[in-house]
Formats: sequence, C-alpha cells, structure tokens
Amino acid sequence: MHKNIPIFIPHLGCPHRCVFCDQKTISGHGAFRPERVREEIEAALATLACGVQAEIAYFGGSFTAIDPTLMHTLLALAQQYVDAGRVSGIRFSTRPDALSESLLDALAPYTICSIELGLQSLDDRVLAAAQRGHTAAEAEDACRRIVARGYTLGGQMMLGLPKSTPESERETARRICALGAREVRIYPTVVFDGTPLGTMLQRGEYLPLTVEEAVERCAPLLDIFEQHNVRVLRIGLCESEGMHGERVLGGAHHPALGELIRARQYLRKMRELLRAVAPVTGAGICFFVAPGKRSQALGQHRYNASLLCEEFQLSRLDVREDAALSGTQITISTQEVL
Repeated sequence: MHKNIPIFIPHLGCPHRCVFCDQKTISGHGAFRPERVREEIEAALATLACGVQAEIAYFGGSFTAIDPTLMHTLLALAQQYVDAGRVSGIRFSTRPDALSESLLDALAPYTICSIELGLQSLDDRVLAAAQRGHTAAEAEDACRRIVARGYTLGGQMMLGLPKSTPESERETARRICALGAREVRIYPTVVFDGTPLGTMLQRGEYLPLTVEEAVERCAPLLDIFEQHNVRVLRIGLCESEGMHGERVLGGAHHPALGELIRARQYLRKMRELLRAVAPVTGAGICFFVAPGKRSQALGQHRYNASLLCEEFQLSRLDVREDAALSGTQITISTQEVL
C-alpha cells in the first residue's frame, strides 16, 4: 500500500495566475510556514499503519519555480526521511515551463520518484483561454524530459475549462498516455469566488459543467487511461473547509464525484455487453466484476441496475464479484445465478 504525505505550498512559485486557480481554498491552507514542515511530516508518519509505503509530496504550487534556496531546503528535509528509511521517496507537482534541463540536473542528489505536471490541457486554445502562460508543445517537451531522466511522470488534467470540448479532453488524455505518463489526476473545473473564472461566470461569459456533464465526459477518459495502464490517482478536488459555502460559485463539485464517474464507466461497459447478448424480455442477468467493485457497478442506490433493467426490460440484474477478474474487467451471464 502507498500513501502520500502532502505538504501544501499554495501559489508559491507560480509565475501566472490562471483563470481557475485559488490554491488556498483548494488546499485548505493559507500562508506557507516552512518551519512547520517537519512537524507536518512527523504528524502524518505517526498515523501510518505498519508496512505502508509513503512519499513526501510537495503539492499546491509550482515547486520547481519557488526560491531555489527554499526548494533545496525542503528537498533536503525530505531526503533525511528517505535516508532514515521512514519514507520511500519524494514527489512534487509543478508547471511544465518550470522544469529546465539545468533544474533537473539540480534535482539529481534527491530521491525523487515522481514528478506531476499541471498540464490541464494539451489544446493550445484551452491553454490560452485559461491563461496558463505556456503552450502544449512546451508541456510535451517537459513530459519527455521527465521520462528521459527516469522519473515517473504524472499528468494532471482538467475538464470543462473555457474552450474545452469532450473531444479535446479525450485527445489530451490520449496524448498524456503517449508521452509516457504512468499516473494521472483528473479535475473537473470548480469555480471559486475571487478568481478570473468566477468573474467570467458572473458576467455570463463562462458556463461551468454540471456534475452530470462532468460524469459523462470523464467516464471515457478512464477507459483511455486504463487501456494504456495509466493509474488514475484521483478524480476531483480534495474536500476541505474552503470547498463549501459561498466560496464555490459553480462547477462539478460533489463529495463522491469519483465514485459517480467510476459507476458511469461501469454503466457504459454493462450497456455494451447487454447490447451484444441482446437478452430476451424478462430475462435475468448477472454481471461479474473484480473484488471490491460490486457497489461501483451497481451504482449509487442501485442506479445502474435500475436503469438497465428498465432500458432492456429485464426481470432482474445482479452483480457479483469474481476473484479471477481485476481492474474494471466485467463479464456477463444470461444464466440464472442463485
């Protein structure tokens, strides 16, 4: 089992203010206090169960764009925990345009396992509308540099940004895979008060995705990443105090967004299998999924089962677990299973 020890550094190092960004609200953290990092790491380590592998993760800002002295201080601190055998490595998130070859050279003394790039999109129209300050070509070059150095590449992408479409999002997912990413985080856009995107929403210049739209647009991305063995680390923003109330103006935010999207992925797979077998009216159907995946396949409050029973005029639909299956593999039986 693997766990991150997240250390949030909101906005530190960011050379641009992207239209969507409010890292202090997203992370639930305010001003960064370097002197408290060791305390945060120790507190997190005290909660880990025996045998859990952990990495110290610097998230929230553009880690490689912060003051070099502070960056090396934070890396050296994390390296102490690696050398002591208390964590397995270090990871961080950063911008594609803050990862030069010389900077990668400077990272060599540290046990960095993964570098996550805030790509958001690989469509230049979307990047320009989001005011990212770099191009898709620059982002792709950064991905190649990370892979060439032997680090695990993680990609972070967003759904529902201005100018973004379902097809551009699917193409971004395919390109992330082609560039050698092994991990990905998917963030449907949430609109925060005080951001340029919030102003655009209030002026009627931007319409955010609803939860249902985000679920429908994200499910095909999971198939793309699964086909290329890219692990989806997270779907949607983490819950924090700032994610509730008047600070959130709109967008696809839901406390169980990841579960809704994974259930939609199963719904699509189940519907395809039912179309292939063309069950007779009144038939009973049983699907088999990997251990631990039954609730996702059934959907919240058995939504998937109820919908498919109505759509295909089934008398019953059950889902059972099969230890021979893994991931989101699924099989179907038209025989009555008691």
